Amino acid sequence: MRKATILGVLLIAPHALVAQNGVADAVSSITAEDFVRRVGIIAHDSMRGRNTPSPELDQTAEYLAGEFRKMGLLPGAGGGSFIQRYPLRRERIDIVASGVAIPGGRKLRLGTDVILLSGGQTGPRGISGPVVVVSGTPGNARSFEDLDVRGKVVLVVASGSDGWSRRELLRGMRGLLGLQQQGPAAVVILTRRSDSNWRSAQRGLDRVFLRRAWRRRPAGMPVVEVRQEAIEGSLEASGFDLAAARLRGDEPLEAQRISGFNITINLEYQTVEELTAPNVVAILEGSDPMLRDEYVTFSGHMDHVGVGNPVSGDSIYNGADDDASGTIAVVEAAEAFATLHPRPRRSLMFILVSGEEKGLWGSEYFADNPPVPIESIVANLNTDMVGRNWKDTIVAIGKEHSNLGETLDRVNARHPELGMTAIDDIWPNQRFYFRSDHYNFARKGVPILFFFNGTHEDYHRPSDHVEKIDGEKAARIVKLVFFLGLDIANADQRPQWYPESYRRIVEGN
Repeated sequence: MRKATILGVLLIAPHALVAQNGVADAVSSITAEDFVRRVGIIAHDSMRGRNTPSPELDQTAEYLAGEFRKMGLLPGAGGGSFIQRYPLRRERIDIVASGVAIPGGRKLRLGTDVILLSGGQTGPRGISGPVVVVSGTPGNARSFEDLDVRGKVVLVVASGSDGWSRRELLRGMRGLLGLQQQGPAAVVILTRRSDSNWRSAQRGLDRVFLRRAWRRRPAGMPVVEVRQEAIEGSLEASGFDLAAARLRGDEPLEAQRISGFNITINLEYQTVEELTAPNVVAILEGSDPMLRDEYVTFSGHMDHVGVGNPVSGDSIYNGADDDASGTIAVVEAAEAFATLHPRPRRSLMFILVSGEEKGLWGSEYFADNPPVPIESIVANLNTDMVGRNWKDTIVAIGKEHSNLGETLDRVNARHPELGMTAIDDIWPNQRFYFRSDHYNFARKGVPILFFFNGTHEDYHRPSDHVEKIDGEKAARIVKLVFFLGLDIANADQRPQWYPESYRRIVEGN
């Protein structure tokens, strides 16, 4: 019996030692020096803040694709490429085709009578509805809860020269969000701006917007500002007492329907330029024939906000922590995994997206157009800002929504040598769960964890420099993410959502 046991150990020991040494060697490849060196490359002034889109962002994508290629990873974007490109469009409002139609067949023109404040394209028929006049002063967003405005065009009347319409509805979006929650078709803010003030607002009409181009523009809720003199004659002809409504300026909000008075808002846009922006995707194929068609994904966003207003003479927003740190965390993890023999059972996918700062565009496009079935992605581990703040702590947002949280706790406890503790979300009111690229995976049903060290005084400022990155701390976070990814990739069962979280986040119930 003893001989058999010893023989058995001798027979399995070589494989066990090779596997263990493989993991140890892989982890040792993740170093502070390597981390900071790579962050310094993509957060260098020559990359000009990696705006989406920009030539410098394309240079960043090519550099990162080259790093993956040198590791021996497979191109994962489709068509034999590491780079997935998504369409964007620069456009401006069509001032001639757009406008506001009021009773009597009169059309109020953009610029002359109307200023667009917000809202998507309405289509050739526009957005039309009966008019409800709202007068008074909102105390807060809840002030709108008792108003019956659903499906109607809300005409906001204020008492001052430009009234609470600007101060309350637009500042902080406080009142506008409260009104929007009541479901109006559109909002028309009646204004009495001076001529000089109006001319200043007119200049903004010709500005060019950058928009995503792979989805139809959402209609949104149009919010426009209309000069009082352009509409007061039609209101008076309908029997509405505009002067009395203005006198209610200091009273609680009140909604009053104008019988037979409809307004139609039409917003059309002109395309100025068609563009694209890059994502970078690489794959390490799994070793298990039964599991290699499932994927554990690692993501970070390689873009930042580009060149902006100078602060202390510096106008390049380098984004070393946000998010060169999370980007290079993915690269360092990929390099470590590429050295493993045998490889993990499931395949691994490394995804570096752009457009995060514009509204999670790159990850949205990837999730809408994945190179593999989205159902085959078993988990997403997202790193965004992991190079600053506490030495021994990293926040793992999303732990409470799936058993990935339990897996992380177990893996974290197994590796005290890292000196890194992953804690729960300590900023739930800031809704970071919905503010980085993991969310686009979560909404498609992929369990996620989001590794994040919080913001700091250099957040979205030119002073977010590589010299302030704590490479030693970041390397330990990457090692923790590596061990976690390895555990998920080798597990018999894929991660599972908790039912209530799935209903709320994925199904929207």
